Amino acid sequence: MIRVAMAKRATIDFQPTYRTLRGIVERYASTFDVIKESPTAYYLASKTAKTRSGAPVWFGGAQIMKNYVSFHLIPVYADPALLKTVSPRLRKRMQGKSCFNFTSLDAVDVRELTTLTRRGFDTFTRQFS
Repeated sequence: MIRVAMAKRATIDFQPTYRTLRGIVERYASTFDVIKESPTAYYLASKTAKTRSGAPVWFGGAQIMKNYVSFHLIPVYADPALLKTVSPRLRKRMQGKSCFNFTSLDAVDVRELTTLTRRGFDTFTRQFS
């Protein structure tokens, strides 16, 4: 019992990072369907575009994981030209083709992700609308 309580206290609080990342993508909620919304995950997907299997095409979202918060931005996968403007600093945060992982954020990260998401929104809506 004591071991569990100590482990919980040692866990990093990712809520501030999650709220910030969620806020970046949440600005586009009026254009997309919210496909997941919880205290630990928020995802948006196209209202009209579907994958070959019929699932909606995801735009992006944020989710608290065990050791970090993931920020998914599918437009960087759908349009790799977007990655040409990503700083080496942000590129180090990439996991896979469209996911960025954070334990914390600073103003530089937020500005760059906000700009990248806006540019991604522009290309996504042209490509999938």
